[in-house]
Amino acid sequence: MRCRPSLVLLVLMPLLLGAEKPRLVPDVSQSEIQIRYSFTGAELLLFGAILYPGGRIPKQRTDVAVVVRGPVAPIMVREKQKVAGIWMNVESARFRSAPAFYAVASSRPLSQLVEERTAAIYELGLQNLQLSPGAGADPEEQRRFEAGLIDLLRRSQLYFEDPTGVTITDGVLYRAHIAIPARVPVGTYTAETFLIQDGRVIAGAPREIRIEKLGFERFVSMAAQRWSLTYGLAAVTVSLLLGWAGSALFRRN
Repeated sequence: MRCRPSLVLLVLMPLLLGAEKPRLVPDVSQSEIQIRYSFTGAELLLFGAILYPGGRIPKQRTDVAVVVRGPVAPIMVREKQKVAGIWMNVESARFRSAPAFYAVASSRPLSQLVEERTAAIYELGLQNLQLSPGAGADPEEQRRFEAGLIDLLRRSQLYFEDPTGVTITDGVLYRAHIAIPARVPVGTYTAETFLIQDGRVIAGAPREIRIEKLGFERFVSMAAQRWSLTYGLAAVTVSLLLGWAGSALFRRN
């Protein structure tokens, strides 16, 4: 029984189309970052290659965006206001899943690379983060608290954008530097690279990064999580002892 050429072409079409798509081969300079007492931050290098079908670099320009995202956790944002001369927490908003760290670097400003819908789908840019607000929240108030949260984390260097942070060499090799601040939370991070052409994301590849504490810092962190009451009492006791020792020292002098 002979197969008709049209039928064979129909069967092989998905494979042929898949072969025409470029691929990303990403890597990171450190897949594990260890936080010790002397940790003052780190610089993460993300690099890789763009593999085009047949090794032919297309005439259309291709761009790269790299997103490093920290562990997701619920977070409560409180707004302080001055009441009767005293600063007090007056209003608050809860977000169910906010990344503890978010950094995006791109070869050009994101507004020049993708349209708003694509940027929202891939959460490219701080304004496109999906923070999952709590149920029943007023939309206008929620937007105000979202802006406040992003601004707070941006000033803490935990959220940032670098519109020219990716360098592409000969249309094939790319690299980007992401600064990891000293106050970065521990956990599993994802570094995802996106290949963009004509306003569309045509390829993507993720890598995992693990940030963890070691030594005494690890012990203190685990104690605070597992034995929170004991840890709190111990912290108060140490503070009282240090205060008493300081006052006793000043009395002698």
